[in-house]
Amino acid sequence: MQVRRSSVIILWMAGVLGSAALVQAQSLPLEPRHDAGQSITAAFEGWFANQDGTYSILLGYYNRNRKQDLDIPVGPNNRIEPGGPDQGQPTHFLPGRQWGVFTVTVPKDFGIRKLTWTLVANGQTTVVPASLDPLWEVSPFIEASENTPPTIRFEDGASVQGPSPISTSLSTIMGNPLTLALWVSDDAKTILGMQPPKTPPVILTWSKFRGPGEVTFADAKSASPVNTSCASWPTIGPETAATDFSAAGRMLRYGSP
Repeated sequence: MQVRRSSVIILWMAGVLGSAALVQAQSLPLEPRHDAGQSITAAFEGWFANQDGTYSILLGYYNRNRKQDLDIPVGPNNRIEPGGPDQGQPTHFLPGRQWGVFTVTVPKDFGIRKLTWTLVANGQTTVVPASLDPLWEVSPFIEASENTPPTIRFEDGASVQGPSPISTSLSTIMGNPLTLALWVSDDAKTILGMQPPKTPPVILTWSKFRGPGEVTFADAKSASPVNTSCASWPTIGPETAATDFSAAGRMLRYGSP
């Protein structure tokens, strides 16, 4: 499974001053959203340094189709270069904006080189670059408000926090349901000055990340907290998104490779 986190805000302002007067352009109408037939665009969320000197490039995507999930196998229509085409990217694309879906690790001497993620969906090609531009450095393990991401683990595995990989192997007979169990914990602290919401400190969602075939999930079953010093739940439920009290768009996403 993969684990990802991002918190990226982009502000863009522009103005035009004419020689005689300020010219104000008329707002263009927004293109209506479509249920299907539209493109998918990769999203470069930023990058962060790893303890071993390498770097992790954080990527998500925007599926412009409101109701169309798309499966795009790794290959000419779903490739990351150089070093690809397979760099651990998803092959199943959910509708809408999916934040911080996975990371690609690049070497310490990556320098000014760039990765490009090419996606071809519904006959439309998009290509998005990603680099180690200093303006795009992010902090996925702790925010300015000192909020930290949830921690996740399998029953017999080590705990991870932030965009670090976690995986396990399970098998079953075709047609038989398979139980997936995860333990998730969070300190339940909110952003400074923010009242704790009435929702649980951690919310998990499940979806397919990559691979052939259809995957369906029954409703996840959650136990009561098992540690009163923080919020900690064993969750029975691979892509899993764990969202804490942070704002929308700041999440961890766990997906099977």
